[in-house]
Amino acid sequence: MVDNNNEVENPEIEEIELLPDEEEKLPDFQKKIEKLKAGLNQCEAERKEYLDGWQRSKADHINYKNEEGKRFEDMARFVTTGLIQEILPVLDSFDLAMGHGLPKELEKGILLIRSQFEDILKKRGLEEITVKVEEKFNPEKHEAIGEVESDVPEGTIAEEVQRGYLFRGRVLRPARVRLSKKNPAVRPDS
Repeated sequence: MVDNNNEVENPEIEEIELLPDEEEKLPDFQKKIEKLKAGLNQCEAERKEYLDGWQRSKADHINYKNEEGKRFEDMARFVTTGLIQEILPVLDSFDLAMGHGLPKELEKGILLIRSQFEDILKKRGLEEITVKVEEKFNPEKHEAIGEVESDVPEGTIAEEVQRGYLFRGRVLRPARVRLSKKNPAVRPDS
């Protein structure tokens, strides 16, 4: 093609002329791209650092909540145990009152009040230690307070003097018992 100014237009030359301009701009773009990549890498590193820190803090907080919950449960158990230990003598007093031959109506009322106390305490985790005559003495659950002559085998439980209790599976108060000893009147066969 011919131009009025006698110049020949060659599309390839324009492209070639543009290439040096683009090549001159490429280092600027490459520098910007490298700078952006470096910034992105830095942001990703910071993000990872912040995420790790946040996860550690979250785990620490969860551990703290669990430990505080456990401490609270321990404190509540301690307070409950103390309260129940203070109430046990009241139950013993009801038992003593029942053994004094009270009128039927009064005995029935006392028994009802005692059973209400027991029900409340059972809901909180209190259990009575059952003791049977001739049962083998168990020092974990029983406290021997004496011996009595009896027909039951020697060294076994002859009678229960005071009830014992478990609180949440642990002995709160051992059952006080008297152990059997050999009756001197009964002689073994010779």
